[in-house]
Amino acid sequence: MPVLVALIVDGGEDALLVAAAVFAAGAVTDGLDGYLARRWDSSTRTGQWLDPLADKALVAAPVVTLSALGRFPVWAAVLIIGREIGISVLRAWLGTRGRPMPASQAAKVKTATQLFAILLYILPLRPGADAVKLAFLVLAVALTLWTGLRYAARARDWTRRGEGAPR
Repeated sequence: MPVLVALIVDGGEDALLVAAAVFAAGAVTDGLDGYLARRWDSSTRTGQWLDPLADKALVAAPVVTLSALGRFPVWAAVLIIGREIGISVLRAWLGTRGRPMPASQAAKVKTATQLFAILLYILPLRPGADAVKLAFLVLAVALTLWTGLRYAARARDWTRRGEGAPR
């Protein structure tokens, strides 16, 4: 993350291209890690808890940096990071009760959409791409809020009934 942040702060076209490559490599390896864990049935409770935190760090570092530089909408940063913090707190609370809350399929789509939108904001694209960047960002924020509300509702229902973890 420090390398990614430094490259974004540099702001030169070459630095941003390298930042985009570093970010994309982080996103791909994160996805590959999850795929391999599921494929070889080697997921653990610790992994189920740490993997979403790694996703959040991968999202938060460039979003905060780009927002501070005025290159990412602050409203989107607040909604994305606020949701991620809220879900992390919810996961931790459920975890203290011995109930891990693994990522849903919808949340995986949300993460992929967020990562793609953020990649577009890292890349040194021309102003003509602003509408495309904003469209993907709006989709990512909508999925972010929708999945956050779904997690909260399922966790509420689950804790009321005292049943198994929400899916």
